[in-house]
Amino acid sequence: MTDRLLKALVYLFTFLTFGSLFVVIGFILVNGLPYITPSLFDFTYTSQNVSLMPAIISTVILVFGSLLIALPIGVFAGFYLVEYAPKDSRWVKYVRIASDTLSGIPSIVFGLFGMLFFVVFLGFQYSLISGILTSVIMVLPLIIRSTEEALLSVSDSMRQASFGLGAGKLRTVFKIVLPVAMPDILSGVILSIGCIVGETAALMYTLGTSTNTPTSLLSSGRSLALHMYMLSSEGLHVNEAYATGVILIITVLIINMISSLLSRRLVKGGA
Repeated sequence: MTDRLLKALVYLFTFLTFGSLFVVIGFILVNGLPYITPSLFDFTYTSQNVSLMPAIISTVILVFGSLLIALPIGVFAGFYLVEYAPKDSRWVKYVRIASDTLSGIPSIVFGLFGMLFFVVFLGFQYSLISGILTSVIMVLPLIIRSTEEALLSVSDSMRQASFGLGAGKLRTVFKIVLPVAMPDILSGVILSIGCIVGETAALMYTLGTSTNTPTSLLSSGRSLALHMYMLSSEGLHVNEAYATGVILIITVLIINMISSLLSRRLVKGGA
């Protein structure tokens, strides 16, 4: 009787989870698909077409710029914590505590810090570089922890076997450990991309809300999520906001598909 009850609860909560997801996605698709028009993809924003192309360009620059800085720092920090730092080092404990603490801070706090430090103190103003640097601080703990967990999941016997065959530390890390841990590291990177793409509060105070296509890293702009928020909050272009939501969903699906394909290939390569 107890087993049947637990099994029924599992099926019920599974149905509620997937049902809620399908309801949200279906609601956005039904309300947004009819309003996806060619004018939404004009390179010049006007009050008539409310084009999202400048937002798409800003989002792409924001994601690539953030990963260009955060990815090397986060991955190499994870490698240091697992492969090189002493296991009982206080420094490692402090880094992990700091990483976990930063992971739990609300994004609005990062936005206020970015505004005070990057926008005001350093004089970057509302710009892509301010948004990129703020996004780096936000996703860095996620990349570090995901890399660390991925490396810890690799069996020590593989390392010992590599050392026994005469391979050095660096060769073992890059030839043995990294291919096995790469899919999990990639999952952390994909989560970081999703965090950047879906962020609004932090970017509002650093990237700005300009509707112009950015011409440099010092240009202001708006991400897709921020563009959708601004359209819906103004109340004048709610239908176009739904259309922007559809584009966001498609973007997330494409990212997930690419990550799944890369993970499968990396797993086969590691095997």
